[in-house]
Amino acid sequence: MKYQAIAPISLSEIETYFSEDYLHFRDLVNPPEKSDREVGAIWELLSLRQGSSVLELGCGYGRITNRLAEKGARVTGLDISPILLRKAEADAAERQVDVEYVLGDIRSLPWRGHFDAAFLWYTTFGYFDEAENERVLREAASSLRKGGRLLIDQLNRFALLRDKSPTCEVVQRNDDLRIDIIEYDALTDRRNSERIVVRNGCIRRTRLSVRHYGFSEYVRMLRNAGFETVEAYGQEGGEFTPYGPRLVVVAYK
Repeated sequence: MKYQAIAPISLSEIETYFSEDYLHFRDLVNPPEKSDREVGAIWELLSLRQGSSVLELGCGYGRITNRLAEKGARVTGLDISPILLRKAEADAAERQVDVEYVLGDIRSLPWRGHFDAAFLWYTTFGYFDEAENERVLREAASSLRKGGRLLIDQLNRFALLRDKSPTCEVVQRNDDLRIDIIEYDALTDRRNSERIVVRNGCIRRTRLSVRHYGFSEYVRMLRNAGFETVEAYGQEGGEFTPYGPRLVVVAYK
């Protein structure tokens, strides 16, 4: 088989992908009841309690962050997209919760030994090359106090390999369409997506490429980053199964 590499995704492409179009379809993809359920799972997986200091890396429009604040955590959210952060701040104000939102890059964090827990939810890990992805883990570890926990949630690559590729996913809101053409490259373990948005008489195309790791790879990377133990779970903290939809990893510093 002849292999042709996909060009890396740039920060500007990531920011373009997570734009106002992303917000437009948000409640169809992640309805409120789903977000409520996921927040409950995160609370349990990270052993959070009232007053726990928590960092969400790649917090998006705050659908998880603001709900954790409502449960009593002291929450900080970081994201690369100004558009999503403005929505997160507006939602926090509407919910009357105090959340610190920071515009930044998950590969370079300003905190050291600051948080009880951190998490990357909804396949927010794996955007970069191997070295930069591992840098994200080291930065996350550095932001945590001794005994801190890091949670990572992503699609399970075994399930992706089982499904025929490419696939096409369509979301419709009134006359607007979001079409995702997705192909999983088994040679690089990357899920490559082209997104086509048809909205207000315009067609916009963006792309995203995410590296998906297996549990043994996570154990190696997380231990190298400074974590002592690593646990595996399935979707929303259930038991991991080879062909379940998601892999959830919890690492302890």
